[in-house]
Order: sequence, then structure tokens, then C-alpha cells
Amino acid sequence: MMNMLKMRPVMASLALLAAIAFSTTVPASAKADELGISTQKAFELSSKQNNVLFVDVRDPVEILFIGFTDAVDINIPFLMVDRTKWDAEKGRFRLYRNPNFATEIEAALKARGMDKDATIITMCRSGSERGKPSAAFLQESGFANARYVVHGFQGSAIKEGPQKGLRLLNGWQNDGLPWQSKPNPDKIYRIDRP
Repeated sequence: MMNMLKMRPVMASLALLAAIAFSTTVPASAKADELGISTQKAFELSSKQNNVLFVDVRDPVEILFIGFTDAVDINIPFLMVDRTKWDAEKGRFRLYRNPNFATEIEAALKARGMDKDATIITMCRSGSERGKPSAAFLQESGFANARYVVHGFQGSAIKEGPQKGLRLLNGWQNDGLPWQSKPNPDKIYRIDRP
């Protein structure tokens, strides 16, 4: 019994060293996503409107088919659809980055009396192709508090079963947050007005 009591500090030290060694070898992809926030957190922050700009970064045509939430302040697409070029590999029209994205974000901030230090939350369909990249792009462009909604507006697709391919797992819609089928004409990205 006495030997076991003497061994406890040694075992605790070994456990601590193992924990430290493991934490330094965990790949970056396994660590928490520092840019991402939950749908609930995005809704909470956007509801308070304390120095927060909530941006739907989807192409407006996508919004017409999938739905919209008035919780966002504005729709500024990060990637836009080029209907003159087909992407055969992905089976869709090619996407290109909105060349005015950062400028349009800054203008939206200024219109609301905010600056580049404001919290900017971006949301796309699933969080991966436009949400996270748009937040990273904004941070690289000097908007230090840019974040994105993990799982986006529509969420992740089911991998197997009769509903395979349907986006029913998570995301804004599936988390029961407010949304509607039609976009708000005052918030949707439009080229028919300044």
C-alpha cells in the first residue's frame, strides 16, 4: 500500500506529460474551429444588435430557392454564379469571388455606424464553401472579428437512408430558428438599386 502512495505523484506527473505531449501533436484540423459559431449564438448576437453585422453570403438566386431569415442585416454574396461558364466536374455553373465583397462589407458597417472592429457573422447554405472562407477572407482583410455560422442556413446532408442527400441534420432551418421562403427585398443583394 505504501509503495502505491509513493507512486501516485510519479503516475500523475507521467499523465501530465502525456497530456502535454498529446496536445502538441494534435493536428490543427482536430482543434476547435475558432472562426465558427453556432446558429443559436448567431441568433443571440444578431438579436442584440450590439456592434454586430449579420451577413447572408449566398448568391441571391440560391436564397430564392432555399429560403431566408430576417435575422440577417444584409445579403452580400461572397461567391457569385457565373452563368456563362459551366463547371463540368461539379455539375453547376462556375462560382467566382465577389470582387467587391470587402468593400461592400465595409460600406454596410459604415451605414450602421460601425467600423472594422465590429463582429461580422457570415452565413451560407452549409457553412463550408462560403461561410468559413468568407470569414477567413474578412479576417485577412482587416476585419478581425469576422465569424461564420457552422452548418449554415440549411445544414448538412444525411449520408444514408431514404432521406439521403437531404439537408435535415443541423443548420439554421433545422435548429428551429426563424426563416421564411421569400427574401426581404430590402435586405437581398440587388443590382437594380444603389
